[in-house]
Amino acid sequence: MSFNFADMIEAVEAVTPPDRVALAHGAQVVDWAGLKRRSNNLARALVARGLQTGERFAFYAHNSADYLTALVACWKARGTHVNVNYRYVAEELAYILADSDATVLVYGQALRDCVAEVRARATGVRTYVEIGDGVGVPDWAVAFDALAEDGDGAALGIARAAEDEFFIYTGGTTGMPKGVAWAHGDLTRIAFVALKTAGVPVPTAVAGWAAMAAAAGEEYPRVVCGPPLMHGTGLLSSYNALLAGGMVATLPGRHFDAAELLDAVDKWRANRVVVVGDAFARPIMEALDAAPARWDVSSVRLLISSGVMWSQGVKDGLIRHMPEATCQDNFSSSEAIGMGTSLTTRDGTVETARFVIGGRCRVLDDDDRDVVPGSDVTGKVVLGPPTPLGYHKDAEKSARTFRVIDGVRYTVSGDFAKVNADGSIVLLGRGSACINSAGEKIFPEEVEEALKICPAVDDALVFGTPDPKWGQSVTAVVQAAAGFDEAAVREELRRHLAGYKHPKLLVTTHESLRAPNGKADYGKAKVLAGVG
Repeated sequence: MSFNFADMIEAVEAVTPPDRVALAHGAQVVDWAGLKRRSNNLARALVARGLQTGERFAFYAHNSADYLTALVACWKARGTHVNVNYRYVAEELAYILADSDATVLVYGQALRDCVAEVRARATGVRTYVEIGDGVGVPDWAVAFDALAEDGDGAALGIARAAEDEFFIYTGGTTGMPKGVAWAHGDLTRIAFVALKTAGVPVPTAVAGWAAMAAAAGEEYPRVVCGPPLMHGTGLLSSYNALLAGGMVATLPGRHFDAAELLDAVDKWRANRVVVVGDAFARPIMEALDAAPARWDVSSVRLLISSGVMWSQGVKDGLIRHMPEATCQDNFSSSEAIGMGTSLTTRDGTVETARFVIGGRCRVLDDDDRDVVPGSDVTGKVVLGPPTPLGYHKDAEKSARTFRVIDGVRYTVSGDFAKVNADGSIVLLGRGSACINSAGEKIFPEEVEEALKICPAVDDALVFGTPDPKWGQSVTAVVQAAAGFDEAAVREELRRHLAGYKHPKLLVTTHESLRAPNGKADYGKAKVLAGVG
């Protein structure tokens, strides 16, 4: 099978009603005819400005319809997508542009000053495209609309390949971010594994993919995306909806607002909602609890989260308001997409952090042997093909992460888990964050999830701090709700965790412990605990 995202979306464009909404961002609404025309014009303009096949195409912008239009144009011009965190300051932006070898930078008007600051160092970037209102665009850049609206919107008519690349830059716990290089065809194969698992026939050609999208009729994906598009959860969920002929609504606010998301769900009759764990899901649940009649959320069939743990109580709370919906908690990372899934419906719930793993996933012991189900042995999680091509310009890290085991190339995700007797796994956390207290290994995520089910605890982050007696001790920072009682929390913890895993220091705050993308902000938590 030779699947390229641009070929797939061009085939879908041909069978999707041109007046169907493709992109919505507040007042900005783009139908499929507009997405096709604007992305073709932009792709053609960038090729005319020298963009070569495989060259890196960086995105440094807040969410907008133009962001996703530029993504489609990147595919069509055979550029390689590079996501850049819009919170990065000049030094970090300069690093990503240099590390990725970017030649095109699409950036948001609000970030213009930072881009101007790094231009002298970003010697590889030839073309700067500014998303915004077109006012005050500097002479070294060109307005996004000027390129997207200039032309007849005709397709480029170029040959492409499944081997075309797609980068996902990921920030690790140490060092600078690294670009995970994927091939379009391999990412598509992962999607096809999910289709096969669901009993859906897998297309063997792009035309078959388009026919499947057309057959969806009015059940096409209508996605409201809560997290930033520069975050893998939002990006992959959004582009998958577009590849299926669907629509994506993003939120104009710079900070997550549950009411704004629910307004969009109601307006667009969304059937899919993308969140990042409790940081997004809990405020949604609380907004619905406070005003259950304000929004019509009956259209929602799927709530998707990935990248962080999502507590069971919050899932159950959302299902109360959306009884036809499924909460799909994906166990994935930028390097290992599709390790496992945890599903919650009104008919059944599962233990937090308990996942059913797919056929590509294994849990191995220190000797690379499969952990025996029910043995209580902690093992490392590895994921088989399709796997990334590697880390861009980092052969050493690639060799550590992408290993050949039993003759098969696996991604060693860095996650650790135990295997239940029924074959499901309980995710413990990342080995790099493991706390060693008097020789006992303690996974922070396990303690965090136990804290989140305690009374009056909205969120919790856990980490190790130096301890003269134990080597490291468990420290927890808890986002406390009204009525928080530390004694009650510690009493509840005794029901869920061995004593050596309990926090020796527990600090409370009313501040959020999450970054805008929903990811844990351990740096902030350590400052609050006085150890940052």
